[in-house]
Amino acid sequence: MATYKQLMAEKAALEAQLAEVRTTEIASVVEKIQGLMAEYELTVEDIAPKRGRGRPAGKQGAKKAKEGLPPKYLDPKTGKTWSGRGRTPAWLGKNPKRFLIAAE
Repeated sequence: MATYKQLMAEKAALEAQLAEVRTTEIASVVEKIQGLMAEYELTVEDIAPKRGRGRPAGKQGAKKAKEGLPPKYLDPKTGKTWSGRGRTPAWLGKNPKRFLIAAE
């Protein structure tokens, strides 16, 4: 039966052999690919997958600013307004009709 050290030495030798074979095979594959690219006049952009998900690149800075809604309610004491959306302000109380801004 082989000892642990002997098996580790065999493992290291096999890993070295694997790396060497991989290097030679990769070189031949790259050579084949380059030959086919030249034969069919292909570029890297033709081969690389197109980006298909998410937002298109380079459009991050072009955001529109949202316009606020026109106010529907006005507090005459403080001049604060409320558009009718979101949390109801405390100054409206139980009768918000009295703070309605008249439609022009």
